[in-house]
Amino acid sequence: MFKTLKISVGLVISVSMAILATSIAIVNKLDHSESVMTVVTDNTAALSNSLALQLSILMQKDPGNNALLSSVFQPVKEHPHLLSATLYDNDYRVISTIQPKRLLEIDDASVPTSPENIPFGIAQYEDVITAHQIIGSSLYPMGHLVIYVDTNEVKALNSTHQLIKQVPFILAFWLLCTGTCFFIFYRLLSPLASLGKFTQEVYESKDYALRNSIESSNEVGQLARNINSLLDAIEVELLVNFEQKQTLVDQQETMSRLANFDSLTGLPNRQFVLDNLRLELARAKRNDEDLLLLFFDLDGFKGINDSLGHETGDLILIEVADRVQCLLRDGDLFARLGGDEFLVLPDRDASTEQAQRLATRLITAFDEPFELRGLSLTVGLSVGIATASDAGYDLSELMSNADLAMYRSKARGRGSYTLFTPDMVESHKRKLHLANGIEQGLLNDEFVVYYQVKVSNEGEVVGVEALIRWEHPEFGLVMPNEFIPIAEQGGKITALTRWIIKQVCIDMPDLKQWALTPFRASINLSGHDLRSNQLFDYIYNTFNLYDINPENVEFEVTESAYLENFALSNKFFRRIANMGCAIALDDFGTGYSSLSYLTQINIDTLKVDRQFVTELQTSERSRLVTGAIIDLAKRLSLSVCAEGIENHEQWDYLREHGCDNVQGFLFSKPIPLSVLVRSPCRYDVSAMA
Repeated sequence: MFKTLKISVGLVISVSMAILATSIAIVNKLDHSESVMTVVTDNTAALSNSLALQLSILMQKDPGNNALLSSVFQPVKEHPHLLSATLYDNDYRVISTIQPKRLLEIDDASVPTSPENIPFGIAQYEDVITAHQIIGSSLYPMGHLVIYVDTNEVKALNSTHQLIKQVPFILAFWLLCTGTCFFIFYRLLSPLASLGKFTQEVYESKDYALRNSIESSNEVGQLARNINSLLDAIEVELLVNFEQKQTLVDQQETMSRLANFDSLTGLPNRQFVLDNLRLELARAKRNDEDLLLLFFDLDGFKGINDSLGHETGDLILIEVADRVQCLLRDGDLFARLGGDEFLVLPDRDASTEQAQRLATRLITAFDEPFELRGLSLTVGLSVGIATASDAGYDLSELMSNADLAMYRSKARGRGSYTLFTPDMVESHKRKLHLANGIEQGLLNDEFVVYYQVKVSNEGEVVGVEALIRWEHPEFGLVMPNEFIPIAEQGGKITALTRWIIKQVCIDMPDLKQWALTPFRASINLSGHDLRSNQLFDYIYNTFNLYDINPENVEFEVTESAYLENFALSNKFFRRIANMGCAIALDDFGTGYSSLSYLTQINIDTLKVDRQFVTELQTSERSRLVTGAIIDLAKRLSLSVCAEGIENHEQWDYLREHGCDNVQGFLFSKPIPLSVLVRSPCRYDVSAMA
């Protein structure tokens, strides 16, 4: 019903005009009713005064003639609106009355019916007018006149007449006002209707070059101008959006290439090949087929990258991609996973033998060096081969298996391929389990310290070496040669070092009570420990906490770990030496074996590696090297300690050549503190010989 503005506003105007006309009629009626009541009141007052005067004259002339008095009321009996008229004596006893029963018709409870309650003069109630007049004078009253007049009929009759007279005028007024409003409204809304048709045309045609031609200074004209301005902006934005859309399309294509292909080699990247592998694995599992995956990286690439720069490394990667692609079939998928890691997914019909032959061809293809910028550079391949069936058709397992096989190739000497076998997973899982359990093991006190004694040439125990062991709840006793490299790779070696330093400090009172002579407890440090800025502060604070004499502690570090960070190591051990601790260089002769640094480092002891000691009885070269190391240490005023002593012939040789201290199974294996304090702290040299 109200779909258009014209109907809605027209209806509002019509209703408004009707309300206005009705309001005027009501006001006129109220005003007329008030005028009618005034006339009736005046007439009632005149009637009561006239009757009172006539009755006063008659009662003076002929008092007691009630019939004569009643005759006075007869002329007013036919009064159309008179309810009743009554003459009372001074005691309000009725002398004469007309129509007294009509008093019972009065519904208004506020109108008094008892004459003594009626006020003197004229009193007006809602539907009744009363008149109370004294007959005679107020000084000598002869009686009372009470008149009741009904006003309802008067008002109703006059209202009807008045309404009949006003209807034509009200109707004419309503029609005139409504017509005028409609005319003005139509003139005002015509531009708005035109504007609506224009916007509909723009919507249907999608032609934003159209413009409306409405010229007006009112709000509709302003709206028309705003619509034109909006169309101008839309037209400009459409042009800009079109240009941006083209740009986005180009960028999307570029992003698609970047998302799925390696920007350097143009090969499919990790994400692309993983998505394809996921689909191929699902297909192979559904068809009960197998898939083969070759995973390889470049041997020697890091050295080229570090020494000749990343630009040369990038050129190598491009050449690798080109060389490998020449060896593949059309159906083979070749991708670069990142860095120098590549993946080959042979075609679906490839067998294990074909994958092995392909791996051999790949390795052989890199025997020929790359000629780049006048340089002849050689890199090799380490290849790992895995099958989907061994991985249970799981993508992450397949990738992990291929990676494990590749690292097994590297461990075998590189330039080779390895076919994955399930036992590799068990080994890898054990390493992961150990790596993830180190922190928990420290919290659960699963690590223990074993001590191996150091003996002087006289057979006295002059020190112990603290060696960590892991009493694993699942794997039993785990030796440090297994979990220490894992801790170093995972960045957890410093936590182990701090733990053993604290434990040695806790055990120090028992060690000092057991030993007969002053001695030192040796603690091993790794290269990672030497790079820690907080290790020295930890050592200092722990020594203070447990009241440790630094002269009872010696720190051992391997030759290679010392020289990996020569400046940091020198700074650290200089502070350690100033505190009073001794420093031992372990595995001397097996690392860099450069004598020049011996004049620059701050150490107290050289330790001869067990490799030389083991071969003393069988190798003349080992005897010569051992003797040279001992002689060199003596000339540098360093003490010498040999490890790995297993028989008295080795000990005799070392004593004869000036070795100060020894340690090995000849005296004691590494044992817990509880066993150590029950063992002898002196060995009889003659008895052992």
